[in-house]
Amino acid sequence: MKAFFTALLLLTLAGCATGLRIDRSHTSANQDERIQFVVLHYTNASLERSLALLTHGEVSSHYLIGDSPATVYQLVDEGRRAWHAGDSQWDGRTWLNSTSIGIEIVNPGFTDTPTGRVWQPYTEAQIEALIVLLKDIVKRNNIKPRYIIGHSDIAPLRKLDPGPMFPWKRLADAGLGVWPNAQAVARQQAYFNVNPPSITWYQQQLKRFGYAIEQTGEYDVSTKHVLAAFQMRFRPQRFDGVPDAQTAAMLQVLNSSR
Repeated sequence: MKAFFTALLLLTLAGCATGLRIDRSHTSANQDERIQFVVLHYTNASLERSLALLTHGEVSSHYLIGDSPATVYQLVDEGRRAWHAGDSQWDGRTWLNSTSIGIEIVNPGFTDTPTGRVWQPYTEAQIEALIVLLKDIVKRNNIKPRYIIGHSDIAPLRKLDPGPMFPWKRLADAGLGVWPNAQAVARQQAYFNVNPPSITWYQQQLKRFGYAIEQTGEYDVSTKHVLAAFQMRFRPQRFDGVPDAQTAAMLQVLNSSR
């Protein structure tokens, strides 16, 4: 009790010293969390190099998950802004550095070989650590599952991470993301096989899902990149950016369940 009155006295004296008294007895109902998104990345570098870049380079992230072992490093306090998203947009919000938590995962990304591009998998320990970390972040910040997104989602014209080897469905099964119902997709795909939608429809549905995409009505370079980003996340076996019935079905199902 003595400690309580001592603390109260110190607060009172502090207020008197500044001459400012703040009345906090009225709270607005019109507010929400400042942090609304989690953006996932791969580092395309070793752990040592990743730590150097993220602590002394021009980019930063709140967390880094190592590869061997899968240590979780906190590099930036969640209350401060990290520089991981760059020029970005999702669901109408822009420049997401200010409203997101960035998580980098140590992974080399891909290697281009004479027989094609080879993507590297994430380790089981990394994904297990990520799920635990995400559950904690989401609970504390009240983040919507559909706002757990990849760098390729918020900047599809310039970024590919976390890449096609990232297990988005596993995260969704853990309540940390969205995934289309397979049966519903099959039904919609049968319909779109006979009734293929227009490019305008794709652009409208991609925008509704969250992507920044101009409504040109033309199958342009931007539309191809955004379609490829969507496919890489939900159909990583083929993400060529070409519109098809399965892609349309996944878009339809995901947007219908929002």
